[in-house]
Amino acid sequence: MKVAEELRYLILAIQREGNRLLAAELRPLGVTPSQAEVLRVLRDHGPLTLNALGGLLVCETGNSPSRLVDRLVAQGLVQRDTDPDDRRYLALSLTTEGKALSKRIVAAEEVLHDSIEQLVAGQPVDETIITLRALAGAFPAGEALARRRAAEEA
Repeated sequence: MKVAEELRYLILAIQREGNRLLAAELRPLGVTPSQAEVLRVLRDHGPLTLNALGGLLVCETGNSPSRLVDRLVAQGLVQRDTDPDDRRYLALSLTTEGKALSKRIVAAEEVLHDSIEQLVAGQPVDETIITLRALAGAFPAGEALARRRAAEEA
């Protein structure tokens, strides 16, 4: 097996298992991993326009996660308001219910993150992250994650 092929399948295996574990933690909350990501991004970076939200999502490529947002609005978790900086745009933010749920999502994510930390304890994680950032940075989802990281570091 070529190194690139094994790397690709290892990333896929980890992603699928991580998503499965996260979905199991989120199921009692009534949201999918993609919906949870939207709520977390709005919690951490909102309010945002639809395009700005799309630019920070890993679960959706492209800048218009409108169907995903529509479902969250229908559930009463996200609200659309006129953007105070530019009235031509809508600003998305969490409702009171969305804020409460986002706290529970953070707790669910922590269960997964704790499991991952236990699995990689003693491994050269920093070097691995540098390699994965280089690889992911070549793709839109990796760029979205880099934008989120940069916003959090600013």
